[in-house]
Amino acid sequence: MTSTKTTKYILPIIVISQFLCTSLWFAGNAVLPDIIQNFPGETNLLANLTSMVQFGFISGTLVFAFFAIADAFAPSKVFFTCGIAAALFNLGICLPINDVHLLLLFRFMKIASDYFKDGLGKSLGFLVGALVLGTAFPHLLKTVTSKFPWEYVIYATSALSAIGAICILRFVPNGPFRVAGQKFDFSSCLTGFKNSSFRSAAFGYFGHMWELYTFWAFLPGMLLLYNSTHPTSSLNVSLFSFLVIASGGISCMIGGVLSQKFGAKRIATVALALSGLCCLLSPIFLFGSSVYLFLIFLFCWGLFGTADSPLFSSLVAKHAPETLRGTSLTLVNCIGFAITIISIQVINLLAKEMNSHYLYMVLAIGPILGLLALRK
Repeated sequence: MTSTKTTKYILPIIVISQFLCTSLWFAGNAVLPDIIQNFPGETNLLANLTSMVQFGFISGTLVFAFFAIADAFAPSKVFFTCGIAAALFNLGICLPINDVHLLLLFRFMKIASDYFKDGLGKSLGFLVGALVLGTAFPHLLKTVTSKFPWEYVIYATSALSAIGAICILRFVPNGPFRVAGQKFDFSSCLTGFKNSSFRSAAFGYFGHMWELYTFWAFLPGMLLLYNSTHPTSSLNVSLFSFLVIASGGISCMIGGVLSQKFGAKRIATVALALSGLCCLLSPIFLFGSSVYLFLIFLFCWGLFGTADSPLFSSLVAKHAPETLRGTSLTLVNCIGFAITIISIQVINLLAKEMNSHYLYMVLAIGPILGLLALRK
């Protein structure tokens, strides 16, 4: 039986391990300028690389849910296995690859093996915050290793994933209240959408997902665009990409605390509205001459765009059918990440047809539709 003294360290260990393992998520994006030198003809590499990671997450989620992996085996051992496998597949992109399709395959396999589930609903803000910090971390690694080959970022994130996996295996035993959950029931997966509250929360989440990962994926491009159109500006793209994305980790935690007082739906609605406003205002700051206002704007967007992430997850879980909660959450997550693929590809296509300064206004479509759903 786990002692009380040991139990109080469980959540910090899980949060830290999640941060370490999710540092792999955007590792490829952080070193993309270096990778693309090997594929000069691939103008869509950013969009395709990120889309494959998202598609891998969807596939991993469905496989784990369908076979009830986390119920059939000890969660700590599942986490360990996935963390080590993810680290190895991540290292695959350091191989002397000449085929871009093989590169994309490694990114798909990395995140597919990186999926794990948790059941700490009341601490969701901290867990999502750790995920956001992990997503941002490769950009910081790129900054501090700028004088070294780009492969060092990949080596480091793979090592961190392995450390996180070992920490879970070593220090997080099965909990005293662990029970087997239901197996994935595909035939009943749409049941939750018959409930108007569940449907409202899910569609709010979908609107949020349309914006968030595309903003993260194209953030370095925004910074590069500002540098190119403002010759006096010399923003460190990797550093500010890290800082802006990482700021969302703080807002996740703050949003979780505020939701206890004002309600998850209210805080999620405010955050979604403000992030949508950032999408609409983006041309003003991309055109603006003040680098300080531009950076303040990006930080606000990073804060607002992520603050509602754990709140939508808690709302969906709250209104999901009790006997089909796992199935419902799996479906909503899969649809949400599928939407990110569409959004990333749409922005990538539009970037070839319209002025890049106005490009990110398209991301406001998601928050607007999400807010309409929440009003119902």
